[in-house]
Parts: sequence; C-alpha cells; structure tokens
Amino acid sequence: MIEVVGAIAGAMIGLGGIAAGATIKRTGESREAIVKLTMGIEHIGTELAAIRADMKEDRHEIYGRLGSAEQRLSALEANKSN
Repeated sequence: MIEVVGAIAGAMIGLGGIAAGATIKRTGESREAIVKLTMGIEHIGTELAAIRADMKEDRHEIYGRLGSAEQRLSALEANKSN
C-alpha cells in the first residue's frame, strides 16, 4: 500500500514538474514574442516618422513650385492683357 501511495506521489510530483517547466517555457516564449512585437512597433514608428518628414519636405517643395508657376502664369496673363 505504501508503495502505491509513493508511486502516486512520485507521479504527481513528476507531473507538477513537467507542468511547471511548460509554464516557464511558455512564459519565456511569451516574453520573446512581446519583445519582438515591441521592436517591430518601434521600427514601424520610426519608419512612419521618416515618411512624415519626407512628405513634409515634398509638400514644401510642391507648394514652392506651385507658387512659382502661379507667379509666372500671372505675369503671362498680365502681359497678354496689355
């Protein structure tokens, strides 16, 4: 009888150890996944900031060219009406 109780207790301890090991492994994998996702989000944020800066620069260039073209068009219209 004692052997049976000992075997059951040993099996329970073994299963508990396996479960604890799996939980620790899952926790480590979860941490790795969180770190990877966080790094990915930070990278996306950096890329978005670079895109915004490029768009702002392009917008300034486009509006500058548009203003120049508008001035030339106004000068041509003024010369045409004279």
